[in-house]
Amino acid sequence: MFVQQVVLPRSRRESWTVLHEDGRPVEPVERYLGYLSDVERSPNTVKAYAHDLKDWFVFLSGRSLDWRQARLEDVGAFVALAAVASRGSVRPDIGAAVGPGALQRGDREP
Repeated sequence: MFVQQVVLPRSRRESWTVLHEDGRPVEPVERYLGYLSDVERSPNTVKAYAHDLKDWFVFLSGRSLDWRQARLEDVGAFVALAAVASRGSVRPDIGAAVGPGALQRGDREP
């Protein structure tokens, strides 16, 4: 999965989306980010949400969970791993050691 900058066709405003490796949008993320854009949230805010939601969906995929199956324990595990990753120690999708900023690796921005 990766984060991609987009320009909204109707408003011509900058926004962001999360795509699968094959280029398909991650639908629940797409809907939420579209909502944020519709209520005129800053593109930087939408971008930040896009990165965090991409990390969440990668985490769920690593646990073979659909987003609708996530439980409180899953959210807690994700938050704990994301906190450790922000200090540069672990990738939340597989638990491997990495450097700071690992949660944004693989993102594509123009």
